Amino acid sequence: MLFSLRELVQWLGFAPFEVFVHLLALLVFSVLLALRVDGLARGLSWWAAFAPLFAADGLSAYFTTIVAVRLFQDGERRLAVLRLFWVLTVLSLKFVFEMLLCQKLAEQARELWFGLIASPVFILLQLLMVRACRVN
Repeated sequence: MLFSLRELVQWLGFAPFEVFVHLLALLVFSVLLALRVDGLARGLSWWAAFAPLFAADGLSAYFTTIVAVRLFQDGERRLAVLRLFWVLTVLSLKFVFEMLLCQKLAEQARELWFGLIASPVFILLQLLMVRACRVN
């Protein structure tokens, strides 16, 4: 069963525009990943392959900051702080996972083990589970 856009927006805390940006970045990343793994793009580094995901995180953080400022100006201070805290927590956990995975793939950090790399994802899943239980 697939989630509706309304459920996805409610559970993730992102706006529909942000969900679209992340899906578009995931599509571009998938193409770059396939080219990198197949060896068709020999000059493409892992950092360049992960660039769309990093760009989507940056755009989402920028958009969230704008929305928080607008909410704060409209008098919705509590909602602005809660939304800013939640989205920046999700984005920071996602960014740490992407950066650690990229470092491991680029062999800049051989001592990293995959349990450590995936730990931000586990934390994010636990936070999403708690949020899903709280949302009607």
